[in-house]
Amino acid sequence: MKLASFSSANKNRIGLFTDAGELRVIDGIESLLELVKMGTNAQRPLADALTNGDVVDKSAVCWQPPIRRPGKICGVAMNNSASNERKISAPDHPAFFLKPASCLIGHNDTIRIRSYYGSAHPEPELAVVIGKDTRDVDADDAMDHVFGYTIFNDITGNGMRADDLFHYWALYADPNNPDALIRREQHLSYAARYKGTDTFGCMGPTIVTADEIADPDNLAVKCCVAGEIVAEDNTRYYNYKVAEIISYISQYVTLESGDIVSCGTAFKPAKGRKSIHHANFQHVPGPVEVSIEGLGTLQNEIEVEDREIGQWRLT
Repeated sequence: MKLASFSSANKNRIGLFTDAGELRVIDGIESLLELVKMGTNAQRPLADALTNGDVVDKSAVCWQPPIRRPGKICGVAMNNSASNERKISAPDHPAFFLKPASCLIGHNDTIRIRSYYGSAHPEPELAVVIGKDTRDVDADDAMDHVFGYTIFNDITGNGMRADDLFHYWALYADPNNPDALIRREQHLSYAARYKGTDTFGCMGPTIVTADEIADPDNLAVKCCVAGEIVAEDNTRYYNYKVAEIISYISQYVTLESGDIVSCGTAFKPAKGRKSIHHANFQHVPGPVEVSIEGLGTLQNEIEVEDREIGQWRLT
């Protein structure tokens, strides 16, 4: 089943697609987040919508992120085997970061880039919608906690990442002397700005329920910018499978119903073509499209605003 969030006639709605391709309204439920949290109790309103829901003109709606305001968005870093040769050192487990819900936009919405952001590029990713609260789940049981899947474009501001880089001496307690400290040279850049800036989380157009995706670890992924293919990849090249990612994150952070886990960038360029790292939105026009097998295509326009950063220092 394909589920969507949208606005129509100046009203926020949720709906589902029938086998005939009709978009029907699900009445009595305000959001897909509420629907996900209903668990098996959602079956009745879904069945009613399939037969009795009002049909909406798909061409006249404004698409929204399927989960408009998830509790959190977890992104997995450097999870593509194509990036392994670039790693000087790396952990032997999924490394993840958080993006705020305020960065989300839906299908056909506009990625807004300000000139002072520096370079920014797309990152096409498979995203998981968590179906029930998940803590300390074993990998063998993790897929039982998946509600469905959607497409995520994890816009990344390389310029801001470089600006926020710290090269410093980190302090640690000396394991051989409890009264002493030791220094270790480290490089560090925090993800909040270069991952969480407004419009840096494109999601949609729909959620496809888990029963329709037989193997999320083997889905073709393609990304195009201005009609040019910049990535042609497959989720089978992820270092960690969906179940492993969910299990690992749950050992530290409770994943709640409706949370989004974006599994990592599928960035392998098509043979003889440019990569996503060439698609700097400051200079390359849109639209940007991310297509994932079984999930459809997420498209977003790009708008660059030539402006300087505001007066954020006290005068």
